[in-house]
Amino acid sequence: MNIIKKYFRKCATLLLGFILFISCSDFLDIVPDNTISLEDYFANKEMAYNALSNVYAGIPNNQLIHNTEWLLGDDWLGQRDATKSHSGLAGSQVMEGLQNTTSPLLGFWQGSGYATDLYEVIRSANTFLEYIHLVKDMSDAEKGQWIAQVKFLKAYYHFILIQHYGPITIVDKNLEPNSTSEELFADRAKIDDCFNYVINLIDEAIPELDNENMEDQLGMVDQAAAKAIKARILLYRASPFYNGNKDLFGDFYDHDGKTFFPMDEPGSPNWTKKWDEALVAVNEAIKQCESDGFGLYEYTDQPYKFDMDDWKENTEAMKTLYTLRMLIVDPWNKECIWGRTYSMGQSSTIQDASNIRLPRTFTNGVQETTGNSYNWASATYQVMSRYYTKNGLPIEADRTFDRNNMHRIVSTPQEDSLDYAPYRGILQPGFMTVSMYLNREPRFYANLGISGGYWRGHQFRIDTEMYGGTPGGYDPSVSQTDFMWTGIGVQKFVHPESKSGSWIRQIHFPYPIIRMADLYLMKAEILNELKGPSQQVYDEINKVRNRAGIPNVEVVWSDPNLCNSQYLNRHQTKDGLRDIIMEERSIEFAFEGSRYWDIVRYKKATSEFNTPVTGWTGNAYGRQNFFRLEVKQRRQFLNRNYLWPISLNELNTNANIIQNPGW
Repeated sequence: MNIIKKYFRKCATLLLGFILFISCSDFLDIVPDNTISLEDYFANKEMAYNALSNVYAGIPNNQLIHNTEWLLGDDWLGQRDATKSHSGLAGSQVMEGLQNTTSPLLGFWQGSGYATDLYEVIRSANTFLEYIHLVKDMSDAEKGQWIAQVKFLKAYYHFILIQHYGPITIVDKNLEPNSTSEELFADRAKIDDCFNYVINLIDEAIPELDNENMEDQLGMVDQAAAKAIKARILLYRASPFYNGNKDLFGDFYDHDGKTFFPMDEPGSPNWTKKWDEALVAVNEAIKQCESDGFGLYEYTDQPYKFDMDDWKENTEAMKTLYTLRMLIVDPWNKECIWGRTYSMGQSSTIQDASNIRLPRTFTNGVQETTGNSYNWASATYQVMSRYYTKNGLPIEADRTFDRNNMHRIVSTPQEDSLDYAPYRGILQPGFMTVSMYLNREPRFYANLGISGGYWRGHQFRIDTEMYGGTPGGYDPSVSQTDFMWTGIGVQKFVHPESKSGSWIRQIHFPYPIIRMADLYLMKAEILNELKGPSQQVYDEINKVRNRAGIPNVEVVWSDPNLCNSQYLNRHQTKDGLRDIIMEERSIEFAFEGSRYWDIVRYKKATSEFNTPVTGWTGNAYGRQNFFRLEVKQRRQFLNRNYLWPISLNELNTNANIIQNPGW
């Protein structure tokens, strides 16, 4: 990427992050009696911009390790078990079965458990829409652009509520002093009505949005972002959880005796219509995004100095590694359709929690400050195992992969051997590590921090061992609890130039809300649900696989020399191809919060998320003690956990609200 362009993109990220950091407390609450009116808060463009920022500030804080929903599922593990603390890491608490009705974790309905009150933000959006016409130093075109952004955000926040709670209360306008009791104490709407409201509001907004944002507007909504999110919403609406969920919610009734969820059977006209509309939406989103210059990211700069020699010797593999390593952290690259920016002084981000400490060997034996490099947000054994082999197949499906000896300690090839050539710059030569770390796909080495691999951070390439007393490992002289609890690091969100000590030394980048790879895999999923396997479906999957440096899906799954007989030609059935698409999503979007919602959409959470998460003995010294698989955290997911509980306070306030089943 051009250095000047990258500089401006970083500045834009920081600027918008500062704007979004403005408190999102409702500005209605700070109007003194008989002193100032609401109209005064829209007296000029600057004040109206603050009101717009309040609406943007409702975007969930998935960049913050304690607030993020990306800890839902089984990708991440923090240090909660090491500290024996029940504070923070809200997503992990949910997975442990600690959700509650008093103060729900990640409770967006009323703003509890590390989440923003989205209804409060929606009310701010309604106020903005009601009063923006009063601003005198703005053109009608400018007002129309802001109105469209706020309409979209209002729809998006309603969708997040649907995602968590199912049927919700639609707040199309704020209450008036003379509001009726029906308006004051509104019922929850049926699922289809909720989705229809959201989609209609987005459709109102799209024509008025900019075709493409300028550099100083990055993070603000344009047509590409709106169409991409619309496609995601329609995919959710068509998915089994929301589209005919008789088995889980066939007895979840509204006051009128009708079910909140539609009861359409798979293959029925209404069921098919929803998938058809999702296909139209994703095609429109892809067309818009590609015409605006979005596409799959590819690293085109020179490598860092520390990789120059290996780049020359192993060029293609290193180019792929750099593309995958920089995919998220290269600010506002062409794959990021819409992302969550954050303020310049914000700490406890995922990057902070993930980054390992700079070893003393790089600082003449002096321990550098650990601030902003906390060394404890780790990957589970489960997500590490999901990454494909070098052949682009799951471990259990690849007949060339020695599953029976995966935990055996072996040596990586020696540097002067021909066998080391494909590993150059990817694994350390002659290093004793576990067998399952060899012969894996490029995303494995780009995303994770493993024993015998490399960690690119602090402007260095660090030879990671991950054992106690080694780079990336447990160091009790610094902290008894801040270490990779599973012994497996996550460098996917760590920029190679980010350093310890201060936010000023961090490279800021937007945490992705939606990116191009998602659209391609969404299209593959939708096509498969409508028509089953086809070359068109394979082509969409292969766009992502080719970028990841692995073979085409139809090639490896049909090759009896690579694929175990019980999995052979799995891609040729609708159910088998669906599983392949979900596996591809779980790897491509690992640690980005996608897997949890994908599992929920297909109603598989009780089978997937009741298994304890495991990992190596992260605080052990020496490889023999380290590579012992342990249960790290017990998990509990009951049928009631598919929908978030509504707080008892809300139920006591509004008797018309029906609680979600099981709560």
